[in-house]
Amino acid sequence: MKPRLTTLMAICIGLAVAGVDAAQPAQAAATKKSAARSKAQPAKKAEALAEAKEGDDLLLKSTAVVVQDQFSGEVLFEKNSDAVLPIASITKLMTAMVVLDAQLPLSETLTIGNEDVDTLKGTRSRLKVGAQLTREDMLLLALMASENRAASALSRHYPGGSAAFIEAMNHKAAAIGLKDTRFSDPTGLTAANVSSARDLTKMVAAAAHYPLIRELSTTSERTVYANGRPVSFHNTNTLVRSPASGWEIALQKTGYIREAGKCLVMQAWLSNRPVVIVLLDSWGRLTRIGDANRIKRWIENASTGGARPSASLARRTAG
Repeated sequence: MKPRLTTLMAICIGLAVAGVDAAQPAQAAATKKSAARSKAQPAKKAEALAEAKEGDDLLLKSTAVVVQDQFSGEVLFEKNSDAVLPIASITKLMTAMVVLDAQLPLSETLTIGNEDVDTLKGTRSRLKVGAQLTREDMLLLALMASENRAASALSRHYPGGSAAFIEAMNHKAAAIGLKDTRFSDPTGLTAANVSSARDLTKMVAAAAHYPLIRELSTTSERTVYANGRPVSFHNTNTLVRSPASGWEIALQKTGYIREAGKCLVMQAWLSNRPVVIVLLDSWGRLTRIGDANRIKRWIENASTGGARPSASLARRTAG
């Protein structure tokens, strides 16, 4: 019996030793794998920082920016895209949509009244009180020349008047999915008209469905007859006025009040695809135009090089 027990004990001890020996390589492999993961995490972080730095190379001066491929919906670049800011005369795109949704006669004559004079900011206008223009010409001047009295007159000649018009603006904003957008007047002269760059990509896309808004907002210049007197107006966007700019702009609107800074929204064709560009709160006379041109070069250079701008390489957030 003893020899047999001794033999059994020897076998058990041998198996235990073999198990320990087998476990050691497995533990070593697991430790090595864990260490590799730990090393990979800083590497991924460094890669992400490098990507963010590459996105910063655009050096845009606007406080809030979104650049979106309208075909795919992909955001190619964003910076403070959820910041809620005053939008100034970008408002007039919504003003135009509400007017056209009401299907009011475009040939109807509207009159500029004392109620249309800007008493908030004291801005001037070449449309005198008593001037008469068709509804379509009022739309033209509001979109092309950012005429505040024209936008105000359009709201007054809406069924129910200006109060009903502003209510319709906010209803339209909710209907097209704008969550950060509020309107208090049809001109944008008040800083209470606010939105985010992300919301405005949706508003630009919605406005682009109206052929007349596309046409009027990109008209370079026009002479209208107010009470029989010719008055010439020009587009507030120099990219539209200059054929040498190289832009193919389908829709645009500029905006400015002190609280909003310089603003610009556009739908433009870049590298054979529609791109929506939103630039908010850009200080300096030409910085919004400079930002737009930097974005244009960025997209075109990526297309020429066989690559395409990627949101992962150009996404910035507040802070």
